[in-house]
Amino acid sequence: MRQFPPGNKSSRAPDNSGGADPRKTLSRFTSGKGPTAMHIGRIIVILLVALGVLATVVFFASRFFYFMVPVEQNQVGVQFRNGQIAAVVGPGLYSDAGLYVELKKVGQTAIPFSVQDDEIITSDKQRVGVIVTGDIFRPTIAQADMLRNNWASYSDIYLNDDASKARVEALARQSMKVCVGQRTFENNVIGSARDELRNCIDEELSRLAQNYALQISNVSVPNIILGAEVQELLDAITKSRLETEKAEQDKLRAEAQALAEQAKQRGEVAVAQARIQEEAKQQTVLAQLEKEKLAAQQAVIETQKANDLLAAQKDLEINKAKASAASEKAKADLAQNLALAALYAQFPSYLQLQIATANANALKATDKIIFTPEGTTPTIVLPGPGVVPTVNTNP
Repeated sequence: MRQFPPGNKSSRAPDNSGGADPRKTLSRFTSGKGPTAMHIGRIIVILLVALGVLATVVFFASRFFYFMVPVEQNQVGVQFRNGQIAAVVGPGLYSDAGLYVELKKVGQTAIPFSVQDDEIITSDKQRVGVIVTGDIFRPTIAQADMLRNNWASYSDIYLNDDASKARVEALARQSMKVCVGQRTFENNVIGSARDELRNCIDEELSRLAQNYALQISNVSVPNIILGAEVQELLDAITKSRLETEKAEQDKLRAEAQALAEQAKQRGEVAVAQARIQEEAKQQTVLAQLEKEKLAAQQAVIETQKANDLLAAQKDLEINKAKASAASEKAKADLAQNLALAALYAQFPSYLQLQIATANANALKATDKIIFTPEGTTPTIVLPGPGVVPTVNTNP
């Protein structure tokens, strides 16, 4: 007969079918009250006890030694002995044994943070929101003394990223309020004022983080948050400013166009004046050239006239010389006649002789001589047909 655990009041009914009831067998195993379930339970308990003992041994053992523990390139190792810092080491593998020895690792990678404060009052009582981001860096191996001096107070910041972020974000909020609060709304929001605000927050936050041996880098102010009412007012101001600038620009444009037109007109006048001046200059040059031409022509004419006059004078002298020569020649030619005339004048009778001789020599045998009284006209009858009486004078 099969025995059941105490407290189990149920009894097994006879199996009329001659075999075990499968449903009852399954119920026994699932209820954990069968022999197999009890065996598994004991094994689990033993394993848990063994693991607990092993963990206890390892825990206590780790307080007395560590072996080949790596410190990565982006870490700084802090070695402890007897609860005090023994050394600050760089990347490598480290082992140690002793009383309460331990190696803790301080990360060197940047821890990014982002802080947003929607309610900051400016010096002129305006509300703005500011978002600040940056990176947190813990002390390096070169700052081992800072780790030693501040470990007791800020070890949680050096070992826990969330603790570092929480502390720096609180400092960033304080820096934001200080820097925004000492400036007006315009000096915080508009134009290059954001760079000045960023520099102020960076300097203030870095100053506060020095107390924790932390370094803050890459601080930026990516956004300034404005309320809806402030945004509407800014939009209105911007619109008004743009309209004013447009009006001013239109004015400047009109003035520039007027100046351009005036300059154009001045240019046209200057061109016209220059043209007139150039024409006058050219005319003056032409007049001068014409004058010089006329002077040259006059010089030529005068020279020609002088030459003609000289030629005439020479011709006159030549003619005078020729006339003188002709006169002398005529005198020479008439010398005989003049001598005869002088002789005739001196001797009239000789003149009469010569006249008579000349007349005699002039008469021919056929010449007729008619003598008439002085003061009368002779009648001459020419022979010819119809003329009668005709006297034949020829023998």
